[in-house]
Amino acid sequence: MRKILIVAGLLAGAALFTTASTPAQAWVGCSCATLNKAPVCVEGPATCTLKMGGACVLPCDYTPAKVVKAKRHKKKMS
Repeated sequence: MRKILIVAGLLAGAALFTTASTPAQAWVGCSCATLNKAPVCVEGPATCTLKMGGACVLPCDYTPAKVVKAKRHKKKMS
């Protein structure tokens, strides 16, 4: 009976991680919590621990900040 449960659990886990439409992503980002700041979504646990001095609490959907191009204004000729 125990062998059947183990095999069923392995098959269920394999079915969850090998879907045809989307591949499984193990770690996307982490919500970094520090003592005196609100939690922020960063790219990984190493960034949270080393750069911010905090601890990862929950996984989150991390998207890097986009670079904004500076606008050039035309000079008015009088």
